[in-house]
Amino acid sequence: MKDFWIGTGWKMNKTATEARDYIATLLPLLPKMPEDAAAFVVPPFTALSAVRETLGTTGPILVGAQNMHWEEEGSFTGEISARMLKDAGVDLVELGHSERRQHFGETDEAINLKVRLALTHGLTPLVCVGDSAAERNAGASAEAIIRQIRMAFFRLTAPEIGRCLIAYEPIWAIGDAGVPAEPDHVVAVHRRVKAVLAELSDHKVPLLYGGSVNADNIRSLAGESEIDGLFIGRAAWQAVEFAGLIAAALSARAYRR
Repeated sequence: MKDFWIGTGWKMNKTATEARDYIATLLPLLPKMPEDAAAFVVPPFTALSAVRETLGTTGPILVGAQNMHWEEEGSFTGEISARMLKDAGVDLVELGHSERRQHFGETDEAINLKVRLALTHGLTPLVCVGDSAAERNAGASAEAIIRQIRMAFFRLTAPEIGRCLIAYEPIWAIGDAGVPAEPDHVVAVHRRVKAVLAELSDHKVPLLYGGSVNADNIRSLAGESEIDGLFIGRAAWQAVEFAGLIAAALSARAYRR
């Protein structure tokens, strides 16, 4: 498991052709990744194969999917299985994003089933957790996130938990109207969450931050030792910008406090 991760999720954006162009533009601009760091992109399902083909089988960027079903196969019209993702060359799978929870009714129990099946198929789960504005205002951010993590990791062994990633994405910090979280808030939440993760597993579980990460705040976030990576949205939807954000994050990481 790498120590530092930086990636972007495209949500419902980019056709297969646009995805190929993005990767083709990004590759020559991509900074050399340190041995302990990894970069990833999370395209929509229809662009997964195009991204994998453009990267090649040993490309310098990992490929993620935005969701998957918890069953191996069956009568689930419109769903995607873990085996299908593996066939498309996927490395990791994003699970539990707040938009999935809010708009599609995903429950903690369903996310737990997905995490367990992803691990069975050799996929790295990227488990998204987040607090609402009300929870933040009540000082309950860490408690809300810890509950979601405990539910996502229910019945997992310590080594299995060590094969997962977590992205802390405050619900109030993502989307068009998102307000970036201050680094001090992120650090405080990460410290409390990491204390609980240490109880659940003796393997390090990287804890990323996502939520209106952009060129203005990426250095301050990446410079915090409690933040194990960054999950970026619209600020990285252009290849040139993503390459610049990666370079800035890696540079800031070298001067961590």
